[in-house]
Order: sequence, then C-alpha cells, then structure tokens
Amino acid sequence: MAPPSKSQQRTNAITYDSFLWLWTVIIDLFFREIHPRSTWRIPRTGPVIFVAAPHANQFVDPLILMRVVRADAKRRIAILIAAKSMKRKFIGWAAGLMQSVPVGRALDDKKPAEGRIWLPDAEGEPYKILGEGVDFTNGDFVQGGLLVLPSVNNVAANAEIAEVVSETEIRLKKAFKGDVAMMQLSAGDSGHEVNGMTNGDSKEKPPRGTKFQVAPHIDQGAVYDAVFQRLHEGGCIGIFPEGGSHDRTELLPLKPGLAIMALGALEKDPDCGVTIVPVGMNYFHAHKFRSRCVIEFGPPIPIAPELVGQYRSGNKRDPVGKVLEEVTDALKAVTLQAPDYETLMLVQTVRRLYNPQGKRLPLPMIIELQRRFLRGFEKYRDDDRVKKIKKGVMEYHKKLMQLNIRDHQLSYAKYPWWKVIGVFLFRAFKLAGLALASGPGVVLFSPVFVGGKLISIRKAREALAASTVKIQARDVIATWKILVSLALAPTLMIIYTAIGTYWTYRNRVGGRVPEWIPLWFVTIFQAPLYLFACYWALRFGEIGMDIFKSLRPLFLLLFPSSSNTLVRLREQRTALQEQITEIVNELGPELFSDFDQQRILGDPQHTPHSPSRSRPSTPNHTRDGSNDIDALRFTPASPTSPKPLTRKRTDSNELPRNESFGNINSFPIFATRPGTPNRSRSRTNSSDGFKLKGFTALNSGKKKDDDSEKKGLEAVSRELKAAMRERGKRRSKSGWEFERDDGSEGEDEGKKGV
Repeated sequence: MAPPSKSQQRTNAITYDSFLWLWTVIIDLFFREIHPRSTWRIPRTGPVIFVAAPHANQFVDPLILMRVVRADAKRRIAILIAAKSMKRKFIGWAAGLMQSVPVGRALDDKKPAEGRIWLPDAEGEPYKILGEGVDFTNGDFVQGGLLVLPSVNNVAANAEIAEVVSETEIRLKKAFKGDVAMMQLSAGDSGHEVNGMTNGDSKEKPPRGTKFQVAPHIDQGAVYDAVFQRLHEGGCIGIFPEGGSHDRTELLPLKPGLAIMALGALEKDPDCGVTIVPVGMNYFHAHKFRSRCVIEFGPPIPIAPELVGQYRSGNKRDPVGKVLEEVTDALKAVTLQAPDYETLMLVQTVRRLYNPQGKRLPLPMIIELQRRFLRGFEKYRDDDRVKKIKKGVMEYHKKLMQLNIRDHQLSYAKYPWWKVIGVFLFRAFKLAGLALASGPGVVLFSPVFVGGKLISIRKAREALAASTVKIQARDVIATWKILVSLALAPTLMIIYTAIGTYWTYRNRVGGRVPEWIPLWFVTIFQAPLYLFACYWALRFGEIGMDIFKSLRPLFLLLFPSSSNTLVRLREQRTALQEQITEIVNELGPELFSDFDQQRILGDPQHTPHSPSRSRPSTPNHTRDGSNDIDALRFTPASPTSPKPLTRKRTDSNELPRNESFGNINSFPIFATRPGTPNRSRSRTNSSDGFKLKGFTALNSGKKKDDDSEKKGLEAVSRELKAAMRERGKRRSKSGWEFERDDGSEGEDEGKKGV
C-alpha cells in the first residue's frame, strides 16, 4: 500500500482533530473527571505501540486514550478496532474517520456445530479430539480455526485446530486447559455436574463429551501490513491486547498480536525504533454517568535486538512469549489487579478507612494506595491479623450496605439532634431549589435519560449472551448511553423547535410572542435555549443527586434506634481504623524496603523503622518539569497539579464536594482533570509548635569545629521530631472529619473501574 500524499495526510489530520474535539466534548460531559498520570513518559517522536488495559469501557476507552495522548503529547493514534464493530453503521463511519484499523476476531464469527466432541485420553493424548455426529471434513473445520466449549460461569474454553485427521478426529495445537474443560470433554466418564446434569443422578447414561461451537481461521496479514506501514512512517498504534472489552477485576490473557506487531516491524526495519508504552485504564464506576477515570502511562518498553534476531531466524515462539511477559508485568504496574470482586471491595474499604491524618486524596493517589493494599493483601492474606481485619472490614461494609449509606457519611453521627434537624432542612430546601431549576430540562429530555438506561441494559444483556468472558457486561453500558444520547438529544431538540415554531406561526404562542419578532428568529433562538436547558439539567441534576444521597443518613439520625446504630457503626469504624493503621505501620516496612521514605500517607505517631527520615524525599529524576516519578514514589501527574491535601474540621457544616451551591461558579463548562491551583499550597498555620526563622549559614561568624556542628544539627533534628510528634498528638485529639475522596461513590468502585 502506497503511503498517503502530503495533502491527504493534512486532510486526515484535520478530520482526526475535528472529530476528536467533538468526542472530547461528549466524553467530558459523561465523565466528571479524567486524570492523566505520567504522560511525560510518552515518546514525542518515533513509532509507538500503546498497549491499554483493562478494556473496561468498549468504545469509550479508545476515545479517552486518543484524547489524552493528543492533548499531552501532541500525537495521533490509529486504534485497532474489531471488524465486527466496523460493520455497525455509525461506529464504522466514525472509526474510519479516525483512521482506525479493523481487526477480525475468530470468536466474533463462531457458530454452533453439529454433534459432540470429547477427549478420549486426557493424560496420554491431550491434543487428540474425537467427534460423534459431526463431520470434521465438511469445510467448517480448518487449520488455525477454533473449537469453543460451552460457557460455564461466563468463561468458555477454546483451543486452536492444528490438523483435521479424519471425519471424526482432530488434533489441537494446544490442549484445552482447566478442570471445567476437562470435565466437559470427559462427561461420560465422570460423576461431576456438567451443563446442569450430574452423572449418577440419572438412570440413563449421559452422552459422551459436550456440544461445541466452531470459529473460522482469520488471516491477519492485511492488518499487520497496515500496522507495519503506520509504524515505519513514525506513527502510533493503539491496541487493547485482551481481545475485547470486559468487566472483570483482573486482566485477561494478552493476545500475541501486539508482540508480533512490534517484532515484525523491527524485523522489516531494525532501525525504526518501535517502543511499547503500557497504559492503565483505571475507572471509578466505568458504566455510570459523571464517573471518574485515571489513565496512567508506564515506562516505554524497548524491544531487545536479540529478540528481534530470534524472531527473524524463525524461532518466533520464544521472543513473542518474552515480549508478552514483559508487557503483562508493565500493565500490572499501572492497573488494579484483584483476583475477585470481594477482594476488590475489601481493598477499597480498607483504603477509605486508612487515613491517619484525615487528608483528602487526589485520584492518582487513591489508585496507587489501592494498588499497594492489593499487593500487601496478596502477600499477607494468610496472616491471622490480616484475616481478623478482613472479617471486621467485611462486616462493617455489609452494615453500610444494609443501611444504604456511605462510609464518609458516618461523620454525621457526631452531630447533636438540633444540628441534624437544621442540616437536614437546609439541604432539603437546597434540593428543592435545584429541582425547580433543573425541572424543565429534566422533563424535556427525560426520554434521553430513560431511553439511554433501558437501551444500554438491553444491549448489555445481548453482549453478555454472546460473550465468553463478561460477568455483567457493564463494559458496554457507557458506550450505549452515549450513543443513545447522541441520537435522541438532537432529535428531541429538532422536534421541540418545530413545535415551538409552528405554535408561534399559528397564534404567536397564545399572543405571548409579539408580532414584530420574525419567525426565523424564533426558530434560531430555540436551539441554544434547549441546549442550555439540557446542560442545566445535567449539571444541577448532578449536584442535586449528591445532596439527595446525603439526606438518608441525616434522616436516620432523626430516630433514636437508627441513630444509635450509626453511632455504634462509627465507633466500629474508629476501631478498624486504628487496627489498619497499626498493621500497616508494622507490615509496611517488611513489604517495601523504603516504606518510611515513600509512604503516601504519613503517620505522625509512627516511629520510622528505617534510619532515614519518614517524610517522602525529593524525586531523583524528572522529565519536562514534571514531578511524576516511578515505583513506590508518588507525585501528581503531569502536567497539572492536584488539589492540596486538606482536612475538614468536625464542626464544619459544609457539604462534601458537589453537594452545595458554593462551588457552582468554580465548575468549568466541561470539567475533567483538576486544574493547577492558583494559590500557594503552603498552609498559614504550618509553623505551629515552634517558630521558624529564615535559614542561616552553618559556617557564619566564628568557625566551629566538626563536633560542635554535628551536635547542633542533632539538636535541630530532635526539636523538629519533637514538634512533629506534639503536633500529631494535638491533631488526633482535636478530631477531624472522615476523609471523603473523589472515588468513594459506591460499592462497585474501581473498575472498572475499576
């Protein structure tokens, strides 16, 4: 394929940027905040393969990735998209304009096959498959095709065909894996339950093996050629290597295509310098409107020349496996990987409880803290102390769910009864005001809200039925909410404009519109009016929902029985907080050698285990003025700075973020990432404990000997540590309100997001 001309490249670039801007507006309306981290790691020149995971949000993930890379690195990405998606009229048209590359997937074309298959000798010949009532030579079964077993617990095993031996025999390239697959393929000889039937429970002997599906072989030669051309031109490719979107809490096995693309490009042109950049897509309620996202970029991965040499020599399996292993490890470092949903809920609840200083955390810190808790839980999950804390935390989480309240709302339990009544009435009046303000827009565009929800649920059910990896198919919900809104909102605006124009033409809206106002002006005036009403309903409706959710705990506090329950639950929370802080201080240094230097949340009452200071040290390397650093160290993502870590007094009557009128004027029209603070982050009371003066030279005046200088430094160090301990004690005694971070909006936080 010949490379496009300069004029064609310019046209493609303008089209890409125009449509990306349009999608950016839509994405910014759907998400409350999109926070990029470590974008300085993106190479500004040369070919790059962006490998993003987990793929938790179908068509939304590529848009977010393209948006961030274009905004922060000034680069354009060609996304690899499923050929099945390209067949959808609107999706295929939009993806074509964005220079996407269609990729065929065998599982998208699978179909039921006749007969049954079974494994005659699982131990001796695991690659030999026999069939009954099926003809393997009918053309549907070809080398490179797939045999797909029935789905069990939303997981369907599959294996690639190596050779069709006869009408009733096939040999596999790799054997089926997993106990469930072995059970399905040997059902006639086992007493286990398979597909709802248990051997031994029926007098009639069940048939051998299992029903199955067959998928064709897909030739990806054209795809690789398009990718190689893009990379050799110095462009960027974006790929989601799990093979499809899903809503699981862990990564799916990566497909070898990404390694073949990198190695193949270097095989054809060893000097092209292809690098792989891992990208972590970390969501808070990925499927919900006005949710949050942290997109984190890992260090670029160069391909070793010896791997390219092995690949060129014909030994492709080893270098492909090594590249996949390296990419998998890099993705695990920028994503949240929980073995199951219960573990994810446990870690998120522990993260909320663990906050010795009551600081408000920005989103990247929340993700990093959860990642460290997951690592600690994986290592110490069999420790009796960890088991005890797990049991207490799960009981606490269960009680919160039963009461239908959030963790941060327990801080209301400290209010006296008269204050509870006052706050409840005050918020109820504000909610009523917001309802009146957003009411017209809600009524006019209710078909969009209701239709988007209903259609997305129906599409999720269809996707779940067709998938072998999805759990609830939440990964398609956000996409269909956006698509339905794009179709219904403009349609409703056109209908309302036509009705208003016709009404004006007939009787001037009952005589309310003066005759001197022309009809064309009425038509033009209605478009921005309905657009403003829709946006007003979205923004005030969002704040109103936050206030509405805060009313339930206040309402419960009005009754003695439920009030006592909240007070006891708050006491249980305090006890759990102390236990978690204690075990973190004890096990943290064992897990991380530089725990005291690089901890995210410091504990003033904790004595450092290492001889060096316990506060985070200055990063030893940065790029482009960024403060972002690697491993256990943490600073805000470039290029913006997060909000200061602040605390709220317990006597504060302020609502959490987005629950009051006070911050309405601070919202940008389309709010995404936090802006750079326009004031100093230093606190005016930071010198409490002892007075600080300007630094003086250590050698000023008379020259002192080394011993006296050392004693002076030790004295200053002792005074500093004593003042920090005293300040920490005063803070812990004064009482601070529970942390409410930007990610604690419900039980299924994280994936997907987390």
